[in-house]
Amino acid sequence: MLYERLAKPFFFRMDPEKAHHLVIDGMRRAASVPGGLTLLRGMYGVGRDEALATEVAGLSFPSPVGLAAGLDKNAEAVSGFSSIGFGFLEVGTVTPVGQPGNEQPRLFRLPPDGALVNRMGFNNKGAEDMAQRLAALKERPVPIGVNIGKNKTTPNEEAYLDYERCIRILYPYADFFIVNISSPNTPDLRRLQHGDELRTLLTAVTAELSRQAGEASPKPVFVKIAPDLSDADLEQTVDAISASGVSGLIATNTTLSRDGLAHANRSETGGLSGRPLTGRSTEIVRRAYAQTEGRLPIVGSGGIFTPEDAYAKIRAGASLVEIYTALIYKGPEINRQIHAGLSRLMHTDGFTHISQAVGADHR
Repeated sequence: MLYERLAKPFFFRMDPEKAHHLVIDGMRRAASVPGGLTLLRGMYGVGRDEALATEVAGLSFPSPVGLAAGLDKNAEAVSGFSSIGFGFLEVGTVTPVGQPGNEQPRLFRLPPDGALVNRMGFNNKGAEDMAQRLAALKERPVPIGVNIGKNKTTPNEEAYLDYERCIRILYPYADFFIVNISSPNTPDLRRLQHGDELRTLLTAVTAELSRQAGEASPKPVFVKIAPDLSDADLEQTVDAISASGVSGLIATNTTLSRDGLAHANRSETGGLSGRPLTGRSTEIVRRAYAQTEGRLPIVGSGGIFTPEDAYAKIRAGASLVEIYTALIYKGPEINRQIHAGLSRLMHTDGFTHISQAVGADHR
């Protein structure tokens, strides 16, 4: 409650992007102050619960609840975010070459709707900068996923080269990768979710991962899809992802829909995240799980504000879940709330381990 009573009113009086940078800077500085990370763990950390610890795509996750991409774009605050109860982190989206993104203002709150609209446009400092930051980490208590994308000026027919380059630069420092082809804020990016463009991209990505792995097994890679796909397009996209040999998919990115919104910022262009996305992202998880018969691991992302939201995605077929917008509205206390709730809901259903709940709605 400390966040909602004190910190949130302070942050919400600020421009959203300035507040964002203040949070990242504070989390970054916590790692350099003696006792800073210990304090964060004491205030917000989550004790390990073996019933929630899980393994997905060959990686061990201390909990199934992670931080979605878009908050720590340059991997500046990995140690801080690792200390407040997340079971894994996504950093990025990162592009081969740093770029400024779209013009400001480009981030908007919709408080009555529990939502955000962003049109950031993959603003980041580039893959080389991120590689240096990840290489300098003293410890890695949770798996780190690197979310990769293409530069704005790269045409779609050459997009695979950008994804390959990100993998080459960052392979030694990532535990897994996420191919972002679903942000609505980079022109034509979502076209990469379809047909030959998707197959070409994923063939290039899996081949590059194999080259970097050498004699070892390639690191896992997930594909992040949009919530705005039609039923027919979703089926084709999931088929292509499943056939490509990637490790799994993330459902979903932000939406272009504005259905049922109350706040005036609903008119701002960009991707919408938060509560309005809860139902649609869960439905995408459900459909993808059913289509693949549970063979392809799914990360559920979109509109998770409560333990019930997270558990619904898990029962629909998600092996892991991610939050972002809820962290802005509810603060770091949310991790303890979700973990306690997941444990309670799981045991109420008669499960002894969270993996038993994955896809339970289909059985």
